[in-house]
Amino acid sequence: MTYVDTGYARPLPVRAEDVPDAFAERFNSRDPRAVQELYEPEAVFVPESGEAVHGRAAIARQNAPFLGLGLPISVRPRRVHVAGDIALLIVDWTIEGAASGTATDVARRGADGCWRYVIDSPFGAVPPPDSGAGGSGPAAG
Repeated sequence: MTYVDTGYARPLPVRAEDVPDAFAERFNSRDPRAVQELYEPEAVFVPESGEAVHGRAAIARQNAPFLGLGLPISVRPRRVHVAGDIALLIVDWTIEGAASGTATDVARRGADGCWRYVIDSPFGAVPPPDSGAGGSGPAAG
């Protein structure tokens, strides 16, 4: 992975394909501020309910219960598609023994060259509610 040291928490990814692993590393540190730094200030998070929340503080509230489990998350990127400074990330994730899903996320490269989430939809690839499948979990990038 390639990162830029921001002087805070952990370095930020400078390649789109490194965003999921950066999320997992920060999530597994159990440091909510480290996780928050991976989001743009006005980012959108779409929980399983489909009711989007906006901004780092609201996203941190969505992630808090899962960070509080103290269980590690693992991620496996399926696809990363980059168009200039925008990337679509399709990522399978699992919180050991608690939750799993497939995220459909959008990240953007900022003026500092670092990639951050603009849209985090950890259940973006979940089957419709009437299919009987689903899950619950955090923003998993």
